[in-house]
Amino acid sequence: VQLQASGGGLVQAGGSLRLSCTASGSFFNIVAMAWYRRSPGKQRDVVASITKNGLTTYAESVKGRLTISRDSALSTLYLQMDSLKPEDTAVYYCNAGSYDGSKWYDNWGQGTLVTVSS
Repeated sequence: VQLQASGGGLVQAGGSLRLSCTASGSFFNIVAMAWYRRSPGKQRDVVASITKNGLTTYAESVKGRLTISRDSALSTLYLQMDSLKPEDTAVYYCNAGSYDGSKWYDNWGQGTLVTVSS
C-alpha cells in the first residue's frame, strides 16, 4: 500500500484545513487508517484513527475540533481540522494497517506540514 498525503499549509488560529490521504496498491487489504503528527521537538503521536467498519478514536487534545473520515473503499482518508490552534502545528502523517491474509503491514505516507499562526 502506498499513501500520498496532501492538504497541509499555513492557516491562522481558529481557521480550518482539510487533509487528504490517497491509498494505492493493495488498498483493499487495509484494516484501519490513522493520522499521526510530529510537532517540533516532540515524538510522533496518533491524532485520530478509523477502522474499516467506521469506528473512530481521537486524542483528547483534538476531540471536537478534528474529524477523521474515509471513503467506503478505504482508498482515501480525510482529516477535517477546525478551530485550529498554534499547538496543532506539526507534520501530519497518514498511516494504514493492512493484512494480506498472512502478514500485517504498517504503511506510512510522506507527511504534510500544517502551520498554525497565532
